[in-house]
Amino acid sequence: MMTAESHVVFTIAINDPELDAEEKQEIIQILLNQLSDREEVERVGRTEDLNPEEGSKPGISFLVGILTAEVNVKNIKKFLGFVGDRLGNKPIKIAVEANNRKVEIEANSRKELLEAERVAKELLATVQDNSNG
Repeated sequence: MMTAESHVVFTIAINDPELDAEEKQEIIQILLNQLSDREEVERVGRTEDLNPEEGSKPGISFLVGILTAEVNVKNIKKFLGFVGDRLGNKPIKIAVEANNRKVEIEANSRKELLEAERVAKELLATVQDNSNG
């Protein structure tokens, strides 16, 4: 059943071909630091690489230029607004995941980024409709 405490997972990737890995990682690190202080974010961290390259160092490795944030449903708009203020002029890719369903969105502007809010709410509504039926 859907509750006000439902969470949505956003995976945000810097998708700018003009930036190298170090520049992408720097942007993500700054965003990560800023998001970790935000009350609307339940959890935020760098995204783990589940398929590290053969020969890479043992242990946890992370994907470059990508972070994952878990956000309470009621805070989606605030979260995306904050991210849009920081990354609104950079091409990014966002995966929105709720109730085992995932949708990817590419955004090149703050307006396109806010499309992720609609998608997240749609995903949650579908699941809610299914549980009521």
